[in-house]
Amino acid sequence: MKRNMIRFVKNFLKCGLIGWCMEIIFTAMDALRRRDMTLMGNTSLWMFPIYGCAAVFSPISRLLRGKPVWLRGFTYMCLIFSGEYLTGKLLTRHRLCPWDYGRSHWNVNRVIRLDFAPFWFGAGLLFEHFLEGDAQRQL
Repeated sequence: MKRNMIRFVKNFLKCGLIGWCMEIIFTAMDALRRRDMTLMGNTSLWMFPIYGCAAVFSPISRLLRGKPVWLRGFTYMCLIFSGEYLTGKLLTRHRLCPWDYGRSHWNVNRVIRLDFAPFWFGAGLLFEHFLEGDAQRQL
C-alpha cells in the first residue's frame, strides 16, 4: 500500500511537471503564430495539480495495454476533456480559472475547446509513455 502511494505521488509530480512544460511550449508556439519572437510561454500554478491528475492514467494504461493507439488516445482525450471541464467549472465558480475559451467557436461553457482534441489525444499518449516507463521499471 505504501509503495503504491509513493509511486502515485511520483507519477503525480512527474505528470504535473510534464504538463507544465507542455503548456509553456504550447503557449510559446502560439506566440510564434502571432509572430511574437519572444516566444513567451506561460502557465498557472493551478495547472500543476490539474496536470498531475494524469497520474490516474497509470492503471488505465495497464488496462489498455495492447489496444490500438486510436482507442488509447481517444480514451485519454475524453478523460482529459472531463478533467478540464470539471476543474474549469470549479475554478470559474471561485473566479480562479486561468483560461477562458469564450472567444473560440469550439468552446463548451468557456472551459474546454473541442478543437484541442488532437492535442489532448497526443498529450494522453505522452503521459502514457512516461507512466508506462515507470510501470515497466517497477516490474
